Amino acid sequence: METRSQFCLLCWGANSYGQLGQGHVEDQAAPRFSDTAALRSRAVRAVSGGGGHSVLVTENGEVFVCGQNNRGQLGLGHEADISFLQHCSGLKHSVTNVACGWDFTLLVTDSGKVLACGSNAFGQLGVGPAVMHTADLLFVEGLKDPVVSVAAGLRHSLAVTDSGCVYQWGTGLFSHAKRALSPRPIPSYLCSKVPCLVPGLDQKTSIFVAAGSLHCVCLTGDGDLFLWGSNKHCQLTTTEPFLSSPTLMKHSLLDGEKVRNVWSGWTHIIAQTESGRVFTWGRGGYGQLGQKTSTNEKAEQQSAAPLADGGNQEVCLPAEVKVLNGSTQIACGSEHNLAIVGGCLFSWGWNEHGMCGDGSQTDVFQPQLISGLRPLLIGCGAGHSMAVCAATTDSR
Repeated sequence: METRSQFCLLCWGANSYGQLGQGHVEDQAAPRFSDTAALRSRAVRAVSGGGGHSVLVTENGEVFVCGQNNRGQLGLGHEADISFLQHCSGLKHSVTNVACGWDFTLLVTDSGKVLACGSNAFGQLGVGPAVMHTADLLFVEGLKDPVVSVAAGLRHSLAVTDSGCVYQWGTGLFSHAKRALSPRPIPSYLCSKVPCLVPGLDQKTSIFVAAGSLHCVCLTGDGDLFLWGSNKHCQLTTTEPFLSSPTLMKHSLLDGEKVRNVWSGWTHIIAQTESGRVFTWGRGGYGQLGQKTSTNEKAEQQSAAPLADGGNQEVCLPAEVKVLNGSTQIACGSEHNLAIVGGCLFSWGWNEHGMCGDGSQTDVFQPQLISGLRPLLIGCGAGHSMAVCAATTDSR
């Protein structure tokens, strides 16, 4: 008897465009198997989702997609939605990673090139203003050096090159910057439709970027976090409404520890320190911080004010979520999250479409175990969740 490992994909949450890859468009409040026939048991190395689409990258560099495609964000050469995973057969490059914005997609090739497709209404593809949207994958020509990390916000993008430089493009932050900075000029990297070097990080070696709906996060090799953009929900740990340039977050806010990894939802941030501790801050009205809720929780949710552990504060300072310590993976949707802790899957946050996977549509304010799943890989879209699990079969 020979034991053979295969991979299965479970998805749940919002599904209006078939982004769960299950052949229908009904929301699912609990994990359900997706149709992975197109994968032919290929191992998956990366999963990501946007506002209504999903992208999987396999270990051999192939890309599979499903869901909303009204702006060509699936990169299939057409604009029809797809409710089953489909191979990007026109892709002639081996891909290593993916980042999905609301209605666009960024792919990183094994040579460090970046390919983009989908909406470019705000210049978020980085290919200049002439293209409004594209269903064909285009190279982001402005990135000359090999790229090691990309991030897609709501309407802006970030990249880190192997030399440690950070680039930004897309005008999604422009209107907020204009209101906050007027009459001062707006820095070019906040309003460029092609990659623009982000200044202020030249003395640091950046290794990773993350993006919220209107903010940016950069992690350096020294374990420093730099934050900039909108601070409407206190996600930048400052009283300023907008940070126009990268600003170092104080290590003291994380008990003096350096940062090992960082993730971002639309309006909240999660960081893991070098000792494995996990801290969250920013908006918490849907439970996305995973912290203890305050007594005036309903009032805070209605006003969309951020929650902090024990009460509503003007600045949401990072607070530790101890049940998440030692997490091996974390993924953020717009306002919900997944984490793998001790091989088990936890979820918390916004749950209107069932993306927390507990069978309900009630927001989850502290990380809860999704029983029966021990995933190898997790990912989130804005309102849906994905988990790649191993399925062992016996063949005689």
